[in-house]
Amino acid sequence: MDRPDFVITVGDSIQGGDDLTMDREWQQFSKLLEPYRHFRIFFTPGNHDIWSLASSQAYEKYSKRPPHYSFDYKQAHFVVLDNSRSDQMPAEELAYLKQDLEMHEQQPLKFVFSHRPSWILQTVLSNPQFPLHQIAKQYGVHFMIAGHIHQMLSFDLEGIRYLSMASSGGHLRASKKYEDGWFFAHSLATVKGNSVTLEIKELGPPFGQGRITGPGDWGPAGLTK
Repeated sequence: MDRPDFVITVGDSIQGGDDLTMDREWQQFSKLLEPYRHFRIFFTPGNHDIWSLASSQAYEKYSKRPPHYSFDYKQAHFVVLDNSRSDQMPAEELAYLKQDLEMHEQQPLKFVFSHRPSWILQTVLSNPQFPLHQIAKQYGVHFMIAGHIHQMLSFDLEGIRYLSMASSGGHLRASKKYEDGWFFAHSLATVKGNSVTLEIKELGPPFGQGRITGPGDWGPAGLTK
């Protein structure tokens, strides 16, 4: 059994979309989390979590996190961005990221989380000329991690690993085949010194076969090894 020091989500904790039902959904989700409250949980806002002013306020109330924030844990720095209402990374989030990374430039390991993979088109095209990547490159970000599309994909662009994570509970799309990146999983990161080992752990039966892979086993179209 994994015993992480803390947990980071990639967004979409509730179904959302309706200001009238969001409180009930957050309360139901909070009950679901009760057995895991001994873990520190850091939430990333998804489009099912924030879609209006009221839903943003509810997100902060129940997640106990602001829409964007950062924190340090030992030698690692983590940044959570809010692109819940736009496929593009908003200008204010880019400005926040740049300022935050500048303030924590001395941290040797840096991870950036967002719900939507705002970077995916440019990484598919292997194009480093976009603002988010330029900021990440300037300040030595190692991992850019997102959810939203529910498919396990991996891109290496100028030494930065971009990861679209597999579904952690949302429906599977397209072929629904493991080798295409469609499966249910969680990931465990182990940090030793300035190195990171990331295990992508598929759920066991009846939801999967319990296979364990690493980012290097995946590519822009699914499993490569």
